[in-house]
Amino acid sequence: MQYSQDENVTDDFELAGVPDSFQRLWTPYRMAYIKGGQTQVTDEASCPFCAGPNRTDEEALLVHRGKTCYVILNLFPYNPGHLLVCPYRHVPNYTDITVEETAEMAALAQQSMRVLRKVSNASGFNLGMNQGEAGGAGIAAHLHQHIVPRWNGDGNFFPIIAQTKAIPQTLSEVRQSIAEAWDSENPR
Repeated sequence: MQYSQDENVTDDFELAGVPDSFQRLWTPYRMAYIKGGQTQVTDEASCPFCAGPNRTDEEALLVHRGKTCYVILNLFPYNPGHLLVCPYRHVPNYTDITVEETAEMAALAQQSMRVLRKVSNASGFNLGMNQGEAGGAGIAAHLHQHIVPRWNGDGNFFPIIAQTKAIPQTLSEVRQSIAEAWDSENPR
């Protein structure tokens, strides 16, 4: 359909549904995950968090391997440096992990924050665990904690005007800088 300069283009969009202010970023590679939903991760064999530690750090985007937990970059980050702390064991809930796993998970979250402050000057963080499908977990079958770095004034025109987030580094570059800084930021 072609429009003249005088026609109101939004009228046609209203026919298809209520318009919103978001631009669409097409990510067809995610359709395999969406179609499978929560049922695609049913056990350790189908779990990406169980597969990660069996790959090289670079392939899996692993930043640190601990005794009971590890730290990995989120494949679909909210911000550059968005990390996940995961237990090696395939368990769905925070109440399923041991005292030792709980302690290491907390220590790795703290270490992640120290490292992200050093390598990216993060001035704040969002930390959280989405428990279960109803709680919003993308992969409910394997517990993971999000560490999302935030910055003061992180309001460039993309998220505000275009509802688009610009990620200025590749995941491999982010993984490398975090992994290199990991041991230099010793726990206090």
